[in-house]
Amino acid sequence: MVTMAARALGLIVGLVLSVVAPAHAQDYPAKPVTIIVPTGPGGGMEMVARLLAPKLEQRLGKPFIIENRPGAGTNIGGAAVARSAPDGYTLLMATSSTMAINPSIYKTLPFDPLNDLMPVVLYARVPFVLVVNRTSPSQTADDLVRLAKEKPRTLSFGTSGIGTASHLFAELFKMQTGIDVMHVPYKSMLQPLNDVLGGHLDYMFSDLGPALPLVRDGKLRALGVTSATRVPSAAEIPTLAEAGVPGYEAVAWLMVAARAGTPPDVLNKLHTEMKAILAQPDVSEQIARFGMIPQDSPSPEELHRFVAAETVRWSKIVKQAGAAGIE
Repeated sequence: MVTMAARALGLIVGLVLSVVAPAHAQDYPAKPVTIIVPTGPGGGMEMVARLLAPKLEQRLGKPFIIENRPGAGTNIGGAAVARSAPDGYTLLMATSSTMAINPSIYKTLPFDPLNDLMPVVLYARVPFVLVVNRTSPSQTADDLVRLAKEKPRTLSFGTSGIGTASHLFAELFKMQTGIDVMHVPYKSMLQPLNDVLGGHLDYMFSDLGPALPLVRDGKLRALGVTSATRVPSAAEIPTLAEAGVPGYEAVAWLMVAARAGTPPDVLNKLHTEMKAILAQPDVSEQIARFGMIPQDSPSPEELHRFVAAETVRWSKIVKQAGAAGIE
């Protein structure tokens, strides 16, 4: 009797789940969705979030609210999503640092990116740019390296936080050029950018979005982009390899992620809707104007495998740069 009752209960549960499960995506979203940006205001990720949010609201009928949670190299924002309910109502504008680099940078993390978060869509690859103040004596990257070697531990560079792409790219620059400079971490991209602008820092690696307008206004000088080839939206800026650092290449990537365990149908609905928005010419053109390279995203499952592979790859780079376990 117990066995028959158990089977009957199992059959009932199975029937209920078969009816309820498809309703996840059909009903989603039933309330506002929060998009967490793990950096301060003004960076490239926030620009894309503000581009996506109104279009998602138009397509899905509920508000998508942007919330900045800066700090700890994007870990505060990442942890907030990792601790959220797995229902698709809290999303993360995630970076390659959040998803693949921080596990090597930090001795301990408040969450496990690979197991606590699930990619939704990859929307861009992001070359960074090395910038100095317009009054800097360094006209090229080679000049900056020469100056740093003449005055060890004198020059300073700013980053948007330990473990972020701006930090790791600068560490890679140090490693490949053999310079000895001081690191000043901040909680957002705009803070160090403003301090380079004001002459309080000697240089920084910034994403192109906030830096490019300042470069074109003559307020900052761009010494090189971090990609292997020039960026189409900023073709006048040489690569760092061209500017005196042979073999230098480092590109970040950006994606939207959700809490692991989010129902697959909700995850796929978000993926489909975001991919459709990102394919719109006005959106992809705007992303390119932010200094990013738009991407045609693989599925969430393929992205999860990509993140796993990137975690291994960046672990090797972090160790080579001497940045492993520094926090």
